[in-house]
Amino acid sequence: MVAIDTPSSLESFRTFVMVSTCKSYAPESYIRDPEVFAEREESLGPIYVEAADKVTLKKIRDVTFVNALDVLGVIYTSRSGNTRLKWRQVRRDSGKVTGEASSNTLVNLSEAGVIDLKWVENYVREKAKESGG
Repeated sequence: MVAIDTPSSLESFRTFVMVSTCKSYAPESYIRDPEVFAEREESLGPIYVEAADKVTLKKIRDVTFVNALDVLGVIYTSRSGNTRLKWRQVRRDSGKVTGEASSNTLVNLSEAGVIDLKWVENYVREKAKESGG
């Protein structure tokens, strides 16, 4: 498991959730819309959006798509339970992602722009120091 504690825009984290859960079957208009988020029930690896205003749009497979405004936080847990991440608002659409991620999740976090190559390089460097490399 990899500890995550990094600043992130809401849009980057929203993209991460979409890529990780429903990219293959979500309507393209939902993927492109910065106000549309994916939610999932507790038993399937919960994903929950905490927002001042939230309206359910449509349920497809095990994901419920919601339109959310003034998002305060997003909680993401993978189906396996190996990844548990939270995005919390710091100011408007800027926030912080904290939690634990599997090494596989790092790819999706990177693809979505939550972490960048520099973050990964720093992580690898720290791990090498810890192991005496």
